[in-house]
Amino acid sequence: MKYTKEGTVTDIQIAYIGGGSRGWAWTFMTDLASEEKISGTIRLYDIDHEAAKKNEKIGSHLMSRPDAKGSWKFQTASSLREALEGSDFVVISILPGTFDEMEADVHMPERLGIYQSVGDTAGPGGMIRALRAIPMFVEIAEAVRDYSPEAWVINYTNPMSILVKTLYEVFPAIKAFGCCHEVFGTQKILRDIYELSTGNKVNDWHDVHVNVIGINHFTWFTEASCQGRDLFPIYRDYIREHKQEGFRDELDLNQDKPKDSVFVCRHRVKMDLFERYGAIAAAGDRHLAEFMPGDEYLKDPVTALSWDFRLTPVSWRKEDLTKRLAKSERLYQETEEIELKPTGEEGVLLIKALLGLERVISNVNLPNYARQIPDLDQNAVVETNAVFSRDAVRPIFAGKADDKIRELILPHIENHEKIFKAAYYAIKGDHMDECRRLVYDAFMNDPLVKGHHPSYEEVCSLVDDMIEATSAYLPEAWKKN
Repeated sequence: MKYTKEGTVTDIQIAYIGGGSRGWAWTFMTDLASEEKISGTIRLYDIDHEAAKKNEKIGSHLMSRPDAKGSWKFQTASSLREALEGSDFVVISILPGTFDEMEADVHMPERLGIYQSVGDTAGPGGMIRALRAIPMFVEIAEAVRDYSPEAWVINYTNPMSILVKTLYEVFPAIKAFGCCHEVFGTQKILRDIYELSTGNKVNDWHDVHVNVIGINHFTWFTEASCQGRDLFPIYRDYIREHKQEGFRDELDLNQDKPKDSVFVCRHRVKMDLFERYGAIAAAGDRHLAEFMPGDEYLKDPVTALSWDFRLTPVSWRKEDLTKRLAKSERLYQETEEIELKPTGEEGVLLIKALLGLERVISNVNLPNYARQIPDLDQNAVVETNAVFSRDAVRPIFAGKADDKIRELILPHIENHEKIFKAAYYAIKGDHMDECRRLVYDAFMNDPLVKGHHPSYEEVCSLVDDMIEATSAYLPEAWKKN
């Protein structure tokens, strides 16, 4: 890297793992193209080499446009080592497996009446997805250790908590954190409710200041303010008047296009959780519901609809992938252009802060080493605010979780440990009976599963079938067991 007199940084080297992405990669490119204070090279690495090559051309064309402020070169790397050597930053955004595997993750548990609205973080789907992803992240962590140990590693891949945990378990000195935009969406809702309730205009949802506590996709605000006003009484009054209709939020984070219908909700789960637990749940209702007992918000699809959110079938994801592949081809052929608008993500802003160009406070997923949530395990990966400054991420003390909220979080932290051990031992082919038992126990401990009261035998059969359905992306030892 080179720091210039003009206050810019050039020759930054970024390794993008999952560089063939038909979504996150374009988001990242858009934000880089809109930023003029940093420039350098993006090395795209993906097991789908051709997809990465297409993104190389798409990114290069984007940077050549007259409206692009950024100056970045794109190169396709043929190996992790080639991507990582000399890198200052590493971005991880991968899909563990395919949507065929995710179809089993999400829909196979329905035979026991277990419904999932997302299926990539908690519940049966999140746990089986983790079994696929952890070996991939072990390989990535080892490669970072060997080829770019001083690089900052930014993870966007779900299940976020357990994958950040994996990076640190394999390479304890790694400089890694997990980014998630769910908190931003709740800040935006609070801003809008504040404007509706007071008539005051708020220019930016960043002006909603919050204390973040919890784990990824199950985060809570214990404090929230805007323009000097405590938002808790305002939120409470809004819920009292609008609990049945909720809050209509049909535009994306930057309000530049409508959300797809499967993502539209009225945030009534958030409102109900606030009344029950006294803190503001700070993730989408689809995610929050999966962390709660299965006989509550996800008892069945009709119950979910009664709370004004929808399940996301994997068939929708497959249809969406078809559209993204077609868009990728149009971008590659230059018959369509990427729109240069703010994406609502903060990855590039955080990179600028780590380069010393900004000082930023944002939510982040990190191990609880600093005891930022003192009543949770030190080895748990938690989500709190942190201060980003030159070459440093310092988590902010968030305080203890309320006892009732802590009890909701604990089973998921326990399951992160169980699933990590099962996946990690299986890489070496060790203790496979114990590995499978750990997965059985994690399923039995999961609130979404427990809420449907299946027998141990039913759960074991479900786990065995889900492992078989995803075996193509698991270490060989799972297949032999």
